[in-house]
Amino acid sequence: MHLRVLTPLDTADIDLVAQRMRATLVEVEGEAAGGGMYSMDWLRDRVRWHLDGRAAEVVVITDDDGGVIGHTIYRREDPDGALPFGLISTTYVAPEARRLGAAQRLLARAEDWFRAQGLQMACTWTSSTNTPLIALYGRNGYLEAERGPNGVTGTMMVRLARSLPITSR
Repeated sequence: MHLRVLTPLDTADIDLVAQRMRATLVEVEGEAAGGGMYSMDWLRDRVRWHLDGRAAEVVVITDDDGGVIGHTIYRREDPDGALPFGLISTTYVAPEARRLGAAQRLLARAEDWFRAQGLQMACTWTSSTNTPLIALYGRNGYLEAERGPNGVTGTMMVRLARSLPITSR
């Protein structure tokens, strides 16, 4: 498996990531709510918004043949009056590639990027029913820090967070 940071020129991969963002919504929210939540144009624009490389990145993971088997999108958040933190906004691994370590590699990449940005906290939001992702984050030291309904769908969401230890490399 290989990691690759997307650029604005990677239009086919941008489209694929947007399609898989929709697939994630369908998995979490169901076909009716998740499939119609955002247009494909909005999802593509959302991927492109994260391609500046300074405050956000989109990373794909490929199999040995170069096929994209997953992605993650993460960014720096700078809330007013609070310490900045790293937010993993989405992670997706194709069903046939799950349980092979791809999600772990993507999470490690995001955390390394957060550390390089000088961020001391990382978090993600997910559905309270997304037990595989919650388990992955739990194995990596994340704890539930907040819980509440999604403002659009009402789905119960959890925020998983952890401190990022400073490491020397």
